[in-house]
Amino acid sequence: MPGRLSTTALPDDAHALGEQARPLGVMPTLLRLFGYLWSKDRPGQRLRVVLAMASLLLAKVITVAVPFAYKHAVDALSALPPEQARAAQFVAVPLFMVIAYGVGRVLMVAFAQLRDWFFAEVGQAAVRRLADAAFRHLHALSLRYHLQRRTGALARIVERGTKAIEIILRFSLFNTIPTTIEILMVLGIILARFGWLYSLVVLLTIAAYVAFTWSVTEWRTQVRRRMNAADNEASGYAIDSLLNYETVKYFTNEEHEARRHDAAMAKYEELAIKTTKSLAMLNAGQAAIFTAGLTIVMAMAALDVQAGRLTVGDFVMVNAMLIQLGQPLNFLGSVYREIRQGLTDLETLFLLLDMPPEIADAPDAKELVARNGEVRFEDVRFSYDPEREILHGISFTVPAGRKVAIVGPSGAGKSTISRLLFRFYEPTAGRILIDGQDIRNVTQESLRRNIGIVPQDTVLFNDTIGYNIRYGRLDASEEEMIAAAKMAQIHDFVMRLPKQYDTLVGERGLKLSGGEKQRVAIARTILKNPPILVLDEATSALDTMTERQIQAALERVSENRTTLVIAHRLSTIVDADEIIVLEHGRISERGTHEELLRLGGVYASMWQRQQEMDAARATLREMAEEEERLATDAGAMPSPSQ
Repeated sequence: MPGRLSTTALPDDAHALGEQARPLGVMPTLLRLFGYLWSKDRPGQRLRVVLAMASLLLAKVITVAVPFAYKHAVDALSALPPEQARAAQFVAVPLFMVIAYGVGRVLMVAFAQLRDWFFAEVGQAAVRRLADAAFRHLHALSLRYHLQRRTGALARIVERGTKAIEIILRFSLFNTIPTTIEILMVLGIILARFGWLYSLVVLLTIAAYVAFTWSVTEWRTQVRRRMNAADNEASGYAIDSLLNYETVKYFTNEEHEARRHDAAMAKYEELAIKTTKSLAMLNAGQAAIFTAGLTIVMAMAALDVQAGRLTVGDFVMVNAMLIQLGQPLNFLGSVYREIRQGLTDLETLFLLLDMPPEIADAPDAKELVARNGEVRFEDVRFSYDPEREILHGISFTVPAGRKVAIVGPSGAGKSTISRLLFRFYEPTAGRILIDGQDIRNVTQESLRRNIGIVPQDTVLFNDTIGYNIRYGRLDASEEEMIAAAKMAQIHDFVMRLPKQYDTLVGERGLKLSGGEKQRVAIARTILKNPPILVLDEATSALDTMTERQIQAALERVSENRTTLVIAHRLSTIVDADEIIVLEHGRISERGTHEELLRLGGVYASMWQRQQEMDAARATLREMAEEEERLATDAGAMPSPSQ
């Protein structure tokens, strides 16, 4: 459809944009870009745009005027008789024209650079604003989106989209528009000075040049798009593999990952070679068409000079004009391709920005006022998929300052409850209240500010231990951070490190053990100091000794706080004020630890199984310790020869 980008423009990004992504079109994309350039709240930026466009226009006027000085210099020199050429009074006119020609070329470059000078701040400000908008929007999108996206492809969308601003400005505003202005001016001058036949030849040459460039570049754009898809695929494989470095090593699948990455790179290589070869074909065709048109015009001018209808200066001027016009035309293929690709990349980013967040604050949302911290679920239902409900009418209350634990088999819906409380998802029915306030009627920022969490899988930023602890409250002092670390029982460990709190933890905290990462997470939550605390299976992945140490720290943290514990190991929640047993998204049992054991139901069975497993582990540990002791004693006994 004319005026619209191809609906096949985004195949490689469909997984990141969703099935509802539809092309915006060329004009809507350009108009949105113009909004970032012509900002209402930045009058200085608007002035720079005006000055840049004025400089651009002046540069092109001077560019077209320069050949006139060249013409007059040639005519003046060719008109001088040989015996008078040495006389100073006869040299003045051509010399003045040569100087004017030189000054014109300098001014032509100067105004072009002045255009870039004014537009530098405009372009970079637009890049920054768009990148900031994309970054903020990605954080506003729902957890559902981030669970199904591919990080590598998403990073490419943002990176290419922001770079597209510079590409479009450089190639359209600084090349296509000036070239169009220059073509119109040259055609007007040729028509006025040389007649309609010259203008027709030049116009047909340019038309043939543009048509050839357009047809070849359209084909090359399709190849380039497939090349980008292969690049996205290779990038996605690489990032996914590196993020799961340990898993790759566990299963010795380095060769498999390398083959998968290389297969995508092989596809990219094939398409990259095709684009390079097609560029050579494009350049050769462009040169042939332009040279043919230039030769015809020069032949016509030569005949007119012989016939006395034109001067030698006219012959030189028309040649200079066309040669000068040929330079920007020579880049038309790459310009067109880059603009098309830039528009596609920018459109893709705008489509990402147009994706509505699944969870949004209500227009009249208020700040959450957590006076006591009571949490209540009232007949809450939820489903990730409309055909399969996860929670079936869950109702319970966590009284202020009390501890309530939720247990159950995998898939029962335990972690879903914490995600609903943080409002990563909305219940399909029912409501969740904090101190009587429906969390759908308060701002998400105030809701999450009042809830702290220690998750099962703690992922840290690739920064220092101090930064990761202080992330709980960025304005915390050094003393407050250290106090939180001491309460989380990690301060002594940190002080034994060479760089102490300035120690880098590595990608996702991989330089720390599971227990150390959990202590950092606990310290971070202590520093946040929320009235409501969620412990989401915080010790399930730890060994028994580390679990006891972490559990002691968690008990200190949860004192006098409303605490919701999602537990895997039942030994960690025997002191809970109430234990809720979930089965298939329904509450099957509830009560204290002793009450549930007396009931002899699901909880009692789970407790019995864990006791047996703990006893078996203890027996194996004792046997291993005994074997180690015997081996040590045997090594210490003297040999008979001694």
